[in-house]
Amino acid sequence: MVEESDLENFEYLDMVIKEGFRLHPVVTLLIPHESIEDCTVDGFHIRKGSRFLVNVWAIGRDPDVWPEPEKFELERFLGPNIDVKGHSFQLLPFGFGRKSFPSLQLGLTIVRLLVAQLVHCFDWELPNNMLSKDLDMNEKFG
Repeated sequence: MVEESDLENFEYLDMVIKEGFRLHPVVTLLIPHESIEDCTVDGFHIRKGSRFLVNVWAIGRDPDVWPEPEKFELERFLGPNIDVKGHSFQLLPFGFGRKSFPSLQLGLTIVRLLVAQLVHCFDWELPNNMLSKDLDMNEKFG
């Protein structure tokens, strides 16, 4: 059985979860934020009291941020230190700042344990002697 203490050694598992969160964030739009003072962001003037929504789904599929954004590619997270806790604005599956997900560490630990147990404890095989080339892995809404 996989124990919580084992999770720190699963670098590949972390890459799988990060890439999954990049392509399929927990929510599409984060909780609205409000500017507490006048500021300029990327040449745009933001007035104090302005509310804004962050589209996490769009950030995760932005070709200016991610090369080949529609492709599931774990190597994106091999070198750079991109975390899911909101410190890196490339990946924000749980939000950022004071309005981030309050039980982030607990939720992330449970997801990591669940995926690790599924991979470790299940005997994976395709049904009825199906070949892997016959398996349709395209996503479908619904």
